[in-house]
Amino acid sequence: MFRLGPFMRGILLLISLCGCGASPAPQFFGAERHEIRLEGIDFAVFRKGNRAEVVRLGYLGRSERDPVPRLMEQAIALTTGCKPAPGSKETGVPGDTGEARFTLDCG
Repeated sequence: MFRLGPFMRGILLLISLCGCGASPAPQFFGAERHEIRLEGIDFAVFRKGNRAEVVRLGYLGRSERDPVPRLMEQAIALTTGCKPAPGSKETGVPGDTGEARFTLDCG
């Protein structure tokens, strides 16, 4: 019988968790979740109150990332019914196309 050591079990657990999809930032735990595909790119949008986080799903090469910031804002508007407030975009890393947070303008 083949037995895995603790290190290999940990690696297998980590690999299996990677396939679970997007998770929100801690401040968006309990948020309503929406998924949307725009121009062939999948996004998960998390809304909590007047804030939203959008996460791009899947891998894109550098040359494919240019439309992502515009599509992130569009994904938020289509799934929440609110526009991202001008100048409210926050990312963990400047220019990041993987995730962003916005304040919503629902007025």
